[in-house]
Amino acid sequence: MLEVILLVISMKGEASISCSQPENGFPNSFSLFSEKEIDELLQPSVQGTDDHLIEFSEAMRTVAKALRRAAEGKASAQAEAAEWKRKYELERARNMLEFKEESPGEYGGDFDNARMGNLVNQSAWCNEANGQFEKPNGRNGICSHEVLQDGEPVFDSQMIRKASFKLSWCCKGEQSDQHKHDIVSFERGNITTAERSSKQISLRWESCPRTVLVLTKPNSISVRILCAEMVRWLREQKKLEIYVEPRVRVELLTESSYFNFVQTWKDEKEISLLHTKVDLVATLGGDGTVLWAASMFKGPVPPIVPFSLGSLGFMTPFHTEHYRECLDSVLKGPISITLRHRLQCHVIRDAAKNEYETEEPILVLNEVTIDRGISSYLTNLECYCDDSFVTSVQGDGLILSTTSGSTAYSLAAGGSMVHPQVPGILFTPICPHSLSFRPLILPEHVTLRVQVPFNSRSHAWASFDGKDRKQLAPGDALVCSMAPWPVPTACLVDSTDDFFRSIHEGLHWNLRKVQSFDGPRVL
Repeated sequence: MLEVILLVISMKGEASISCSQPENGFPNSFSLFSEKEIDELLQPSVQGTDDHLIEFSEAMRTVAKALRRAAEGKASAQAEAAEWKRKYELERARNMLEFKEESPGEYGGDFDNARMGNLVNQSAWCNEANGQFEKPNGRNGICSHEVLQDGEPVFDSQMIRKASFKLSWCCKGEQSDQHKHDIVSFERGNITTAERSSKQISLRWESCPRTVLVLTKPNSISVRILCAEMVRWLREQKKLEIYVEPRVRVELLTESSYFNFVQTWKDEKEISLLHTKVDLVATLGGDGTVLWAASMFKGPVPPIVPFSLGSLGFMTPFHTEHYRECLDSVLKGPISITLRHRLQCHVIRDAAKNEYETEEPILVLNEVTIDRGISSYLTNLECYCDDSFVTSVQGDGLILSTTSGSTAYSLAAGGSMVHPQVPGILFTPICPHSLSFRPLILPEHVTLRVQVPFNSRSHAWASFDGKDRKQLAPGDALVCSMAPWPVPTACLVDSTDDFFRSIHEGLHWNLRKVQSFDGPRVL
């Protein structure tokens, strides 16, 4: 650097430096006649040093965050292992109790009676026909309390009012040989799978439904008239308790004081307890009304009977012209249902101390979308699947969709149509800046993490089923996994028939003129 200073100054002729050079090659002293030129020459070097220090500090920050996440991941894995161990011990004790009841002579009194008594209390339900508690048999299906409760069953006066039901996997015809379990056997070194059942899910009421929640599409006179007629019929003919939204109750009371019996809620706390009171939900509208109904239940969801009053109805197979016959059939049972999976989403801010410090979880039935919002820059998103790096998305955004949402935004972005009962998560890019970026379908058990990197040019925006938009700054992340509470919707025929009817009628799937025949016949 000193030789460069001497050369430049000598060329300019505005300053001179005299120095004495010792034997080791370093100058002992020098005389500086113009400090301005030397300051100008040294300034880029100092600036470059500052840039390197900034890059080094950012790198150290990234390393520290990675180490912190690794430690938190280890702690999470240990906690999850402990939880699985607890569940295994509980299930083992429950199985031993069932085996003891089936073979009472083989065991005598070796069981811990207190522990078994607790298990019986946790797994019993109220049989309203005789007023006694009975233990459900979970080997033939899923009972309503396993589906409609978060965590272990807790019985109180409100739960006794709930109608109980059981879900079973079957196919058309009770005598069909397709009514089999999905098992994998390993015999003599060969792995084989048994014949799979059709996986048509049937709901059978074990006690009569008592309460119905009616949800309607707003700002529609025809829907308002139909709602009043349906509420009157359910009350007079079926003797049911009716819940509606506060807006709908005001509309009904404006029409007539007869509807004083209609109940509603006042705040979010009462909404969170609806699943303990409501046995059935009837929606009057389109798919958007079904999405609204699902969003009201942050945990378990009662069975939904969706009536079609919208423009497109992939989830609304019932027609309002025959609502009496439809509801009468549903209330009597059994009925075929579709268990529609939901995604559970968490937003983790960069300022969070750990991954457990998240915002309130959001449940989506269709999809969660991460896009660039109003920014003119491409989104830059880093995607991870179970802590394994997947790819960086550079484009307009990314869609994480359920299979029920495969006919919505994901389809418009080039994703595949998937049967709603296929358990999976659709990974669909929006206008990616790459010709090789194709959509993916991932298994249901994975956890997806989408993070805005620190070098992103702009923020990203996340929307959940088309609403509740949240801004994601650099360093923020969105974590998605399959929610434990599906949305059961009633089927007109069965889930497969309803699915194909919806894509034929709603999308005119593969509709074309039949090829004309005007040539000779092939013998």
